[in-house]
Amino acid sequence: MLKTSYDFDQAILPAGSSLKTNILLRFRADIAESPRRNLNLSLVIDRSGSMAGAPLHHALRAAESVVDRLEPNDILSVVVYDDEVDTVVTPQPVTNKAALKNSINKVRAGGITNLSGGWLKGCEHVKKQLDPQKINRVLLLTDGHANMGIQDPKILTATSGQKAEEGITTTTLGFDQGFNEDLLIGMARAANGNFYFIQSIDEATEVFSIELDSLRAVVGQNLKLTVELADGVSLIDTLSLAKVSHNAGQTVITLGELYEGEDKLLGLSLEISATQIGELPVMKLHYSADVVQNDVIESLSGTADVVVKVGTVEEAALASSSHIILELSRLTIAKAKETALDLAEHGKHEEAEQILRALVKDLRDKGLNENFEIAEEIDQLEYFAGRIAQKALGNAGRKELRDQSFQTMTRNRSDLVGRGVTAGDEVYGMPVVNEVGSGVELHCVREGGKLRIKVISDGYDSTKNVQFPRGIRAEGARYVVEGLELSSDGSFYRVGGKITRLTRPGEADIFVAPRQSRSASIGKASKGPASAADLPTTDTVKDGVLVQCVKDGSKLRARVVSDGYEPNWNMRFPRSVREEGMLYVVDEIKTAPDGKSYIACGEIKRFVQPNSTN
Repeated sequence: MLKTSYDFDQAILPAGSSLKTNILLRFRADIAESPRRNLNLSLVIDRSGSMAGAPLHHALRAAESVVDRLEPNDILSVVVYDDEVDTVVTPQPVTNKAALKNSINKVRAGGITNLSGGWLKGCEHVKKQLDPQKINRVLLLTDGHANMGIQDPKILTATSGQKAEEGITTTTLGFDQGFNEDLLIGMARAANGNFYFIQSIDEATEVFSIELDSLRAVVGQNLKLTVELADGVSLIDTLSLAKVSHNAGQTVITLGELYEGEDKLLGLSLEISATQIGELPVMKLHYSADVVQNDVIESLSGTADVVVKVGTVEEAALASSSHIILELSRLTIAKAKETALDLAEHGKHEEAEQILRALVKDLRDKGLNENFEIAEEIDQLEYFAGRIAQKALGNAGRKELRDQSFQTMTRNRSDLVGRGVTAGDEVYGMPVVNEVGSGVELHCVREGGKLRIKVISDGYDSTKNVQFPRGIRAEGARYVVEGLELSSDGSFYRVGGKITRLTRPGEADIFVAPRQSRSASIGKASKGPASAADLPTTDTVKDGVLVQCVKDGSKLRARVVSDGYEPNWNMRFPRSVREEGMLYVVDEIKTAPDGKSYIACGEIKRFVQPNSTN
C-alpha cells in the first residue's frame, strides 16, 4: 500500500487574519519485504577528447564496478561516444563479467562530443529490452558540452521527457567542471531520473554505487498527486523539485520514484485566508503510483483529506511542530539556493545575497544552528552569499549550488546533501603559522563528496565533526584555532577564536596563492620532428590542449577536440607528425589572423591513453 502523512510547520494555526504556512507531505510505499527488481541498464559514457587521461580512466573503472555489482538476470549495454557512437557491449544478461569488463577496458579517448547520439543509442538499447517489471534506465555520463548532433537543451530536455513516457528513465552524471549542468539537470528532471555532480574524478565509482543502490531500492514509480485546494487556500510555492501542471483548475504534481525505506517529501507553501477556531479543511489529495505488490507492479491510488487545527493565539504559540522543523528547513534552504542563483544570474546580486543572509539569521534565531547538518548549511549559505556579493560565484560554485539544491529537493538521503569539494578561495589568503603552540590542530578531509573538518590535537574526540567556515576549507589543509567548544547536544565542535593555517617548517605549502596559468603567450607555431614516433609521449592533458588527426577526404586534418574550441576550424599543424586517429597534447592553440582557423603553438606530445585497470 501507499502510506501518506502530513504535518504543518505550526501544529495549531492562530485564528484571525490571513497567514502563510508550510506543510510537509510524506509518501512511502509500505511493503513488508521488497524483492530486488531486475535492471535493464545502459551505460552511456563520454569518451571525447576532454575525457582523455584520468577522467576516462576513472569513468571506465566506475563502469567496471557496475558490472561487478550486477546479477545474471540484469540486462546491460554500454555505449561510448565522441563524434562517433559505438556500442561496446550489446544488450545482454550479465553472465560473463570478465568479457564485459574486457570490452569496457578497450575504450579509448576520441574526438568531439555527440552527446545526443550516444544518449539516444542507449535509449534504443533499453527500449529493445523494455520490461515494465524491470527498472529501465539510461545512465548518461559526460564532462563537456554537446558540440555535435542535437545541441539545443530544450530539444534534449523535451525528448528526455518523451522517453520517460515510453518507460525509459534517464539519470545524468556530470563529470568534473566542463559539463552543462542546466542541460543535465533539465534532462534528469524531465525524465524523473537522478542527477549527480562528480566533482573529484576518483569519486566516479562511489557515485555510480549510490545510483545503483538507488535503482535497487526503487519500489514505486510515477507518483502523481492532484491537489484540490479548499476555498480560501492558495498554493504559493512548491519546496520540492517536481513537475507542476494544472488541469481543470487543479494542481497536478509529479514526484517520480519511491525508494524502499525512504520517504518521498513534498513541501508546499500555502496562504490561508482569515480562519476561525476549529478544524479547517485545507486540501484534498488524490494520489497514484505504480508500486511493487506481490512481486509485480500494480497501480495504486487513493485520496487523503488534509485538515489543520485552528486555535487561539496563545494555543498556537504553545503548540510544537519541532519534529518537522528540520525537514522543512532543509527544503527551505534548498529553495533559497535555487532562488538566489536565479537572481544572481539575472544581475540581482544584492537581492540574492540578502535572501541567503536573511535565511541564515532566521535559522540561527530558531536555534537550528545547534543541529550539525543545519550548521553546515549555514556555513554553505554564508559562503555562497559572499561569493554572490563579490560576483565571483564561478563555475564550480554554480555547479555546487545547483547540485545541493537538486539533491535536497529531490531525495531524502543525507549522503547526497551538501556535497561540494571545491577549495574555498579564502584559504590562500589566510595567515600562516609554523607550529600549533597552545592552539588546537584541525585537518580538512574529503568524506563522501563533502569537505569535513576533524580534530588532530589530543584531548578531543577525533570522531566528531567541527563546524568551520566553508570559505577556508580545502582538502588536505591543516589549521590552528584558539579553542573548540561542544554544541549544546555534544554531537559536534564549534571553533572559537582566531583561525590560522598550519604549515610546518620544511614542508611544501600547497596552498600558496594560485598563479595564473600562463603569464605570457607561447606565441611560436609548433614545429614537428621527422615523424609522430619521434614525439615525446604523455598520458595527461593538464593545461594543454588536445588535438586529433582525422581523415578529411584524401587529406589528414588536425582539429581541436578540447572543449571551448571550434572543432570544424582548420589548424596549422606540422604535417610530419600527422597520423590518422592519433591524439596530441599541444601547449597552446592560437586563433590565426584570419579569425577562422587555429595555429598550434609550443611543444607537441603524443597522447597515450592509460589503461583503465589497476
